[in-house]
Amino acid sequence: MPGGTRGGRLSDGEQERLREVLGRNAVLVEVLGRAAGMGLPGWYLTAGCLFQTVWNVVTGRPPGGGIKDYDIFYFDDTDLSWEAEDAVIRAGREVFAGVPVEVEIRNEARVHLWYARKFGVPCPPYRSVEGAIDSFAATACCLGVRLETGGEWVFYAPCGLDDVFGLVLRPNPVLAPREVYEAKAARWVGEWPELTVLPWSG
Repeated sequence: MPGGTRGGRLSDGEQERLREVLGRNAVLVEVLGRAAGMGLPGWYLTAGCLFQTVWNVVTGRPPGGGIKDYDIFYFDDTDLSWEAEDAVIRAGREVFAGVPVEVEIRNEARVHLWYARKFGVPCPPYRSVEGAIDSFAATACCLGVRLETGGEWVFYAPCGLDDVFGLVLRPNPVLAPREVYEAKAARWVGEWPELTVLPWSG
């Protein structure tokens, strides 16, 4: 992958560029601000709402166009019950009331309990939200951002930004099976035909 594994760290220039682009999506900024007030442990706003905002800006589309939902991941391994996660999800419905998008909240400490049923392959327990982001199906997807106290934007980008800004879908065969990568790629190309899809190599 371009730049190799970088531990999620971006240069100051890369952070400034990414923040400027994501900041053009007013809904994303609103969700980010409301999420910060929930106090969720180890949380990030992540997945499609980030890389698809970049794709939209790079290709001259409205920043929020074609984005299906906004994903918030957090990590709480002190209670792996569905009831505990559901309580957070229900609290989120109140926090995000009036936001004109679907906001999905998930405890990544619980993913291994249901992943195999949904995707057909086992998922070792994650140790953090960063671990979950590391396993996304394509390198361009591996992004996370959260707001710290004081409003600082904190980014996690283990694969760097070359692929996401270059409109390249490169498989990341850490966890997701080939069918998941190819299905996602086909769906995304239907919305963003400028994407270059590299073949599965896992």
